[in-house]
Amino acid sequence: MQVYAVAGSFRNKSKYAYQVLLDLLERGKKVYPVNPGGGQVEGIDVYKNVKDIPEKVEAVSIVTPPQVTETIVKDCRDKGVGYVWMQPGAESKEAIQFCRDNSIEVIYHACLLRS
Repeated sequence: MQVYAVAGSFRNKSKYAYQVLLDLLERGKKVYPVNPGGGQVEGIDVYKNVKDIPEKVEAVSIVTPPQVTETIVKDCRDKGVGYVWMQPGAESKEAIQFCRDNSIEVIYHACLLRS
């Protein structure tokens, strides 16, 4: 089974990261939420960063400000993540180039919930 992560805010269901998490769960995907605040969402532990997830992660959906995305993609490289999906507003030229330079497939300017 492929393992996914969603990085963003899970304070309430109106947050886009929360909606992406719910969408992946409804599709039957194994998904880990990531936020430096930790805690739980939908009964699932929230990991403080991608590197803390206890198994291999295939893809990460990022719903954060661009400056935060730039840190998350470095964690993705260190974790061996193969695919990163930067949701609209999360991308930066630096983060996109970092992914390309580190053999991480990157998708941007496209909404996960509309694909």
